[in-house]
Amino acid sequence: MHIFITGIAGFLGANLADYYIAKKYKVSGCDNLVGGTKKNINLKKVKFYKADCENLEQMSKIMKGVDVVIHSAAYPHEGLSTFAPYLICKSNFIGSVSVFTAAIQNKVKRIVFCSSMARYGNVKPPFAENQNVNPVDPYGVSKLAAEQVLKILADSHGVEYNIAVPHNIIGPKQKYDDPYRNVVSIMINLMLQKRRPIIYGDGKQTRNFSDVVDCIYCLDKLATDKKIKSEIFNIGPDEDTISINELYEILCNKLQFNEQAKYVDDRPNEVKNAICSSDKARKFLNYKTTVNLYDSIDKVINFIKENGPKKFEYNYNLEIKNNLTPKTWKNKLF
Repeated sequence: MHIFITGIAGFLGANLADYYIAKKYKVSGCDNLVGGTKKNINLKKVKFYKADCENLEQMSKIMKGVDVVIHSAAYPHEGLSTFAPYLICKSNFIGSVSVFTAAIQNKVKRIVFCSSMARYGNVKPPFAENQNVNPVDPYGVSKLAAEQVLKILADSHGVEYNIAVPHNIIGPKQKYDDPYRNVVSIMINLMLQKRRPIIYGDGKQTRNFSDVVDCIYCLDKLATDKKIKSEIFNIGPDEDTISINELYEILCNKLQFNEQAKYVDDRPNEVKNAICSSDKARKFLNYKTTVNLYDSIDKVINFIKENGPKKFEYNYNLEIKNNLTPKTWKNKLF
């Protein structure tokens, strides 16, 4: 089987590639290397293309002979999307439609789309797949719109599809010098530099964090299990729910960091309690949490220590700057 992975040099894509290499599958993929790095890829065993998903002509050429496409490429910057909506929507919506179109042109058997829990928005937690959704930011809207286009195109052209909704994935190979995303990595990177992390609002926001290992085998089922198709699944734990304040305390204890966090204003449109139900994944994908939160955090700490703390890179332009734009971004405080 030939698996094509978009965003293959990024965190999720690179871990997926490693998984399929171990299974002796043929693996190829693309990345524009904005949020990913070639260091994440085994270039001896992966056919890599530097390409942007928004380029339909290019995507059509590099998908020839592919059986399954896993579309994990995205600018996964939910908070940033309120202040860089064009950038985020162009990547997450237009880029996704381009990938789906190229896949159908090349007669792939199945498409797996990695959506986001941002699709749910401001609804009652824990978020379940059969709920009516209400995304509250451009990121969530762009992901949900891409889902809807995929369903229409796949049904119209006879291509199988599944939609995955991972949430707050952490683990090795994650970019940790991006000031706009990945709260666990951001805090660890700052602490290792003896700098005080920043917490938005009161820090009582609640989240679940997913170890990448526990996402990969679920994505594999969505890609290869012939009995599972035309479905959407939350992927990740619904236990070990913690607040951002509690996360900070865990990291302080692990890194022996004794300073207080800096508290700043809430980010606009941030959902307070973002928790997904894992019931459907448990039933159909045999999902279970094999790596607990504490061990998963240890893996991230070790990865950042091995690669060394880094200065933060502000690779994305703020398209809207006003009194609502977080000062952390406007003034580059990370």
